[in-house]
Amino acid sequence: MSKSIDTVKNEVEKLSNGASSRKTLTGSQIIAKALKNYGVPYVAGIPGHGSWTLMDAFHQEGCEIPFIQMMHEQSAVHLADGYYRASGKPMAAMTSVGPGAANTIIGLAAAYADSTATLLLTGGVGTHMRGHGCMQELDRYHSNDFNRVTEGVTKRNWEVSRVDELPFIMHRAFNSMLSGRPGPVHVEVPMDVQAESADVEIHDLKKRMPMGRLRPDPEAIEAAAKLLLSSERPVIVVGGGAITAEASPELRQLAEVVGAAVVTTWNGKSAMPEDHPLFAGAIGHTGTTSGNFLAANADVVVSVGCRFTDSSSSSYVKGVTYSFPPAKLIHIDIDPQEIGKNYPTEVGIVADAKFALQDLLEIITPEQAEEMNERRGSYHLEIEQKKEEWEQKLAPRRESDSSPMTQQRVLAELRKVLPRDGIVAAGSGNCESVIKQGFPLYEPRTYIHSGSWSPMGWAVPASLGAKLAKPDKKVVCVVGDGDFMQSLPEIAVAVMHNIPVVFLILNNMGYMSIRGGQRKLTNRHIGAEFSLKNGEPYTPNFSEVAKNFGLKSWRTETPNEVAKALAEALEADGPTLIEAMTSRDAAGPFTPGWWDFPVADYLDKERRDDYTKHRSLQQHL
Repeated sequence: MSKSIDTVKNEVEKLSNGASSRKTLTGSQIIAKALKNYGVPYVAGIPGHGSWTLMDAFHQEGCEIPFIQMMHEQSAVHLADGYYRASGKPMAAMTSVGPGAANTIIGLAAAYADSTATLLLTGGVGTHMRGHGCMQELDRYHSNDFNRVTEGVTKRNWEVSRVDELPFIMHRAFNSMLSGRPGPVHVEVPMDVQAESADVEIHDLKKRMPMGRLRPDPEAIEAAAKLLLSSERPVIVVGGGAITAEASPELRQLAEVVGAAVVTTWNGKSAMPEDHPLFAGAIGHTGTTSGNFLAANADVVVSVGCRFTDSSSSSYVKGVTYSFPPAKLIHIDIDPQEIGKNYPTEVGIVADAKFALQDLLEIITPEQAEEMNERRGSYHLEIEQKKEEWEQKLAPRRESDSSPMTQQRVLAELRKVLPRDGIVAAGSGNCESVIKQGFPLYEPRTYIHSGSWSPMGWAVPASLGAKLAKPDKKVVCVVGDGDFMQSLPEIAVAVMHNIPVVFLILNNMGYMSIRGGQRKLTNRHIGAEFSLKNGEPYTPNFSEVAKNFGLKSWRTETPNEVAKALAEALEADGPTLIEAMTSRDAAGPFTPGWWDFPVADYLDKERRDDYTKHRSLQQHL
């Protein structure tokens, strides 16, 4: 779902001086000045010969923007991605030409899959050198093939040819990444275009953006309200689009007015306070028993900014997470391509989530709301009962005193000391699922997670971006040891720029989420444990590594040790790291849902029959 264009325009208006007089500027100055005028607070990246001139522009009067030096180009995009997720405001990443630019692809894909607005600027081979096999140019099929590489992971991309077209390209880039369904954009700036100058005017962004939000069709709202009024077991499923649209207040109000249970996807987590009586839990493969049961047994489902991915829908197996039909779907999304893509809809509403919910609330009278809630007494008791059953299932791991610790116990200690508005950035693997199903959050944008693309190496730089976006909030990066090692060098960025993030490593000495899947599927595993040749588990001492980087750090093996370290780390003035030694077994998430992993023909018949049975119940086709 789109971020409020009104909000975007208000933000840029503070920094934009309206129509500026024409000036002779280099291409690099045009870019830097446009970024400054459009409210970009930082540029993250790594310098190189393909961006020397562009880098220099950030030092010049009227163009000054702080530069965050990274250790890997992928991390630069992840940092900008995390900044947007925590604040709803875009920032920029920048790299040189060639391999530096190519290193950003995973970062762009993560932002693209989760619809986050991020601007990537890359250097390029000079226009007069294109097609000549210049160093770091991809030219075997076309002169400069790199934009074809970014094409599949960006909302739009531009290859600049002339200096005087840069003002137009800059406002088009911002328009594209911020309007409608947000997403990353890429602008490649050849070295000669960076250096040459032209007589230009930086365009006023507020005059180049669409006004207002996309309102829903009144007939669709009437049909949706009629369906909700007749429902007995309504459920609202919340995706990341609800958070992007700043629709949490309306979401909560609609749930209360209609008396609906609320369930969340990966990226919908934090849209609804999880201590609210109507919050029913996460859904999908690693969701909750309560969330899956209530969603699967709903008669009407209202989807708000949700794409119905396979993970959050239990691979579309009827009766596990959803049942369409007999359930009827009201599908709200800013992107018409998502409506009806995976499930048939009773009412499809193409609109901004906030306005769609507002219009629904306006059409339901207080008398109708009172009548609906009066007849939902037994339903609300059932919601409470199912949530309590889930809490009882979590309790043994959450309260365990074992050493090595369970991940649930470590996170329970974190929840005790993290403020209600504290931000958690979750890495890939078991930790993201454990957080999803058992770590309560209460305010929107306090949970950031690359839920769709889910690359390892995302959480560490993204948490830095979140802290830059919200310097007054406590930020904790919760990450597994395998994930952490893919972006470990970025803790140096935290030290150099004094970004006080708490890095909490749940160290189970391997890719345990992968090992768990391998064991479930085949009873064996390969390449998932970190072990020496003699089979002994292997791990670096991350706390000692962190000390050498300049962070205050702790290695903890018991709940009491981790509790004490967390309290100290959250009060520290600079970045800190806590290594929590967690169990390889019985320490990850539960799997109340189902996920489609084909079973090899050589495996036992029972496993193959179970897979065939679930496959036959998939509804997406």
